[in-house]
Amino acid sequence: MRVHDCLDTPDGTFVVIEEDGVVVAAGWTDDAHELALRSRLNGGPGMRGPVQAADAVTAFYEGDHRAVAKVPVAAMGTSFRKSVWNALRGIGAGQVRTYGELAAELGSPGASRAVGAACGANPIALFIPCHRVTGASGALTGFAWGVDVKRSLLEREAGATLLA
Repeated sequence: MRVHDCLDTPDGTFVVIEEDGVVVAAGWTDDAHELALRSRLNGGPGMRGPVQAADAVTAFYEGDHRAVAKVPVAAMGTSFRKSVWNALRGIGAGQVRTYGELAAELGSPGASRAVGAACGANPIALFIPCHRVTGASGALTGFAWGVDVKRSLLEREAGATLLA
């Protein structure tokens, strides 16, 4: 059964959509239907109700940045995108990679743009931490939920102010 909830966070309303306790979509929006469309979920966001991942989101914002890594996720996408999303889950809180570094780690050093596209298509923000990927210069570019949210998440994880 699919269910969604809108959670208040310091970065704004965060919607989580779960199916049978597994997160299938998440992002900073107040429109669950828009998130479901963006995430290509047939059947919409489901009914409104409590989601199991809510405690992990709260824990993340209270300083336990590893809590979201323990939440089960299921993202629909190509095999390449799934490999990128799996690699993103391996980047620890407070760490960053460039698109090129992540492409090289995946054995495709020339695929930095494809990695960027996979990050941009990430349907499960925060739980699949695409915010931990930067441009080659370290610039905070390309975040579907806004560079301000990306900066906030990275500062929260690093405990420092980012000037980029």
